[in-house]
Amino acid sequence: MSKKSTFFPVRYRMVLGTFVLSMIVLFDRILISVAKDPVANDLALSDKQMGWVLSIFALGYALFQTPSGFLADKHGARKILTAVVSIWSIFTALTGAVYNFFTLIIVRFLFGVGEAGAFPTMARAIFSWIPIKERGLVHGINFSGGRIGAAIALPIVAWLIDITSWRMSFVILGLIGVLWALIWYWWYRDLPENHASVSENELKIIKENVQETNNNKPSISFKKLFGSRAVWLMMGQYFCSNFTFFFCLTWLFPHLKAKYNLDIIEAGFYSSAPFIFGAIGNWVSGWMVDFIYKKGNWELSRKVPAMIGFALAAIGIVASIYMDEVLGAVIFISLAVFGADMTLSPSWSACLDIGKEHSGTVSGTMNMAGNLGSFFTALAFPYMIAFTGSNTPFFFLAALLNVLAIPMWLIVKPQKPLSLTQ
Repeated sequence: MSKKSTFFPVRYRMVLGTFVLSMIVLFDRILISVAKDPVANDLALSDKQMGWVLSIFALGYALFQTPSGFLADKHGARKILTAVVSIWSIFTALTGAVYNFFTLIIVRFLFGVGEAGAFPTMARAIFSWIPIKERGLVHGINFSGGRIGAAIALPIVAWLIDITSWRMSFVILGLIGVLWALIWYWWYRDLPENHASVSENELKIIKENVQETNNNKPSISFKKLFGSRAVWLMMGQYFCSNFTFFFCLTWLFPHLKAKYNLDIIEAGFYSSAPFIFGAIGNWVSGWMVDFIYKKGNWELSRKVPAMIGFALAAIGIVASIYMDEVLGAVIFISLAVFGADMTLSPSWSACLDIGKEHSGTVSGTMNMAGNLGSFFTALAFPYMIAFTGSNTPFFFLAALLNVLAIPMWLIVKPQKPLSLTQ
């Protein structure tokens, strides 16, 4: 079939598809937070039990990051992304059928296992389709999709629960995910040259601006992977970033609702604001990554946006503690999320830089560590309050982690790819 020139390049249509998926990812993830009160009431769960419900997703998500990234490198983003989206969507729907704490824990863990493949597999698709000079903004666009999805989800899901039930809300979102998976499998191809709509000119642009890879796909050495200082640095800083952001996905809604005596719609409105700022942070950071790279400084293009982001996150978190009104607290939490999300595009861009043909595995390993941070966040918040009688120590811990991430970025050398083959 002849390849015709198109007004809207096919690689950007692929990015549109992953952007929509990022929105679905966060829609499905944040639903349990909004549904916390009706779920806890129906199943007679305490706040500590809900902490385990919120965190067990992150544990399943973390543990299967590296395996899912490895599968994406080996079998391609078409099959793996179709499979993982279908799996997590099924378990999203099944959340509506749980009847006690044990069944809820099992379903949420398996939901996390399924969703683990989302971003590592998207990273593998980006490596194959997106020129290196465009990757910063593309990563920023994708992660902003998640933040926009979360911001939209908070009031919409609150409304959906109000007019149907928390059980039916999970079923509806599960069906949306399955629909996306079917469309992806029908439309996407692992290599641009195998897509009938890619023009010769676009294919030339892609091929001339991606890193060279070994087409024989040599097997990866996990000993070298976990023995790499660069990989551990990327894991450490991403742990710090996710510790901040996952609080907003899990405890921000109930925290604001309880502390400031808000109703469910008001809490949804105020809780959505930080995600909008997170989306803006992703766009700003993505633009900075590409702008500095095009100026000829590969290393600083990753380091500068990340370090600025971590500094802003620390400042915002500490300042939010001292706000007596909900608006002030939300403004500074929004600043913290803006900063935390500035770290995402450079993090994932650096994983593609150092991982190359193993970018799915490397990015999955980083994301594994990040979501161990998420796991501890969801548990630390209720347990630290129970132990200290205040939420202040939790916020200071989150700020400290952001500060510690800055020197990690000073050491990273993203322009030096790793040798990870056997």
